[in-house]
Amino acid sequence: MAEGTVTTIIRKMVFKAEPYLPQVPKPKKKIPLSTRLLWCGVALLIYMVMGQTPLFGATTPEFDFLAFARVIFASQQGTLVELGIGPIVTAGLLMQLLRGSDILKFDFKKPEERGIFQTATKLVTYVVIVAESIVYGVAVYGPGVADPNILYVMVGQLMAASIIIMFLDELIQKGWGLGSGISLFIMAGVAQQILWSLFSPLPAGDGGTIGIIPYIGQSIMAGDLSNIMFRSNQLPSIFGLCLTAGVILILVFTQGMKIEIPIVSTKYRGFSAVYPIKMMYVSNIPVILASALTANAVFIFQMLWANANPRNNNFFMNFIAQFDPTSPSTPIGGLIYYITPPRGLDVAALDPGRAVGYVLFMIGIVIVFGRLWVELGGLSPKSAAQNLLDADVQIPGFRRSNKPVEALLNKYIPSVTIIGSAILGLLAGASDVLGVFGSGIGVLLMVDILINYYTQLSGRWKRKYQYICSIPKWCLWKYLYGGFCTI
Repeated sequence: MAEGTVTTIIRKMVFKAEPYLPQVPKPKKKIPLSTRLLWCGVALLIYMVMGQTPLFGATTPEFDFLAFARVIFASQQGTLVELGIGPIVTAGLLMQLLRGSDILKFDFKKPEERGIFQTATKLVTYVVIVAESIVYGVAVYGPGVADPNILYVMVGQLMAASIIIMFLDELIQKGWGLGSGISLFIMAGVAQQILWSLFSPLPAGDGGTIGIIPYIGQSIMAGDLSNIMFRSNQLPSIFGLCLTAGVILILVFTQGMKIEIPIVSTKYRGFSAVYPIKMMYVSNIPVILASALTANAVFIFQMLWANANPRNNNFFMNFIAQFDPTSPSTPIGGLIYYITPPRGLDVAALDPGRAVGYVLFMIGIVIVFGRLWVELGGLSPKSAAQNLLDADVQIPGFRRSNKPVEALLNKYIPSVTIIGSAILGLLAGASDVLGVFGSGIGVLLMVDILINYYTQLSGRWKRKYQYICSIPKWCLWKYLYGGFCTI
């Protein structure tokens, strides 16, 4: 196919479909921060209500095919958010990969080009919603539904719920809210899991409560504190609480680590700034991609195992995946066994080799996806150098051309990509094995999202209280609002 043909076809499809696509309108005037936070709260409330509303006609399946992807997709089994943000994330990643590999050619410097790309992504999202709803509804819930009409209704519910979630995300991104709906829903889901591990009053298998805080109170009243540090059956414990806090502190610390390269403007004399290259240069994208790959692999081989090897008597299938017939969501052998985490110290102690293998697997695959995303996501030294030149800035002491700037960036970007990806893979793998609250990947995503929200909010407070930042340094008010100002 000739160069640009795919892009041309996409443009024609967008021009024909755009008049018929329902869209959330952009606000006509600037919305106050309090109103935007209110809209975020409304969108989150709707999402959480949908997460507690069961699918009509659904029966609980034998096992959860999306168990390993629930955190990433912010989904709840058996509810309207069964698919969560999965279709939106899948469509977005697919379009970004197509653009990063130059299959789709769009100039994002032009607003109309960005608009075409966003509309094309929305069209792909609709296609993914329909495909995933049909496949998931038929494959997972279909065997338990006797009446085909009920199955049609169930698939319709999955489609309608996913479309509502798409509009909630669009509502926030269009300027009515703050940040991204996807980030908000993921953060809320992980925070809910952590709060549940902390305060849940429901009874657990060891005779106490699920939540560690009420369990400590029970233990103090009973005069027995022997089990609060470590608990069996992957229940929340003091060790898990301390580990969760430690992982959060490490992530906050590493997020602030960066290399600053001085830059000056070629357009405005006297303007100078720094170009930061963060230690976590690729953010959490490699972890998301690695988790999605693992989840899809487990999903596919669970389906194959259930149909072709339910008794674990097929030699070839046993090499790839074996599952417990009494608990089909639990891998007991094959390659799948070593790429899924043994959650909790008690489980890891039974097979330390599996725990070590999983951590090494996470480090390796996150590094691979980190390097891949740098090239495909427009974050390579070549792309970064071109972006600096396009922004009319240059690095002092270097000629204003692509090659010298690229050579300088090439000293840092590949190194921080590998180091940052290795740290993320180690934290995600070790956290899953040791049993942090909300899973290792969930905590990583939550911290990254919260830092982004803090950055946005602090920037707005800086602009709002700019007059405070102009007060002399010796003034008490300067230090009182020092968190929002550069001292």
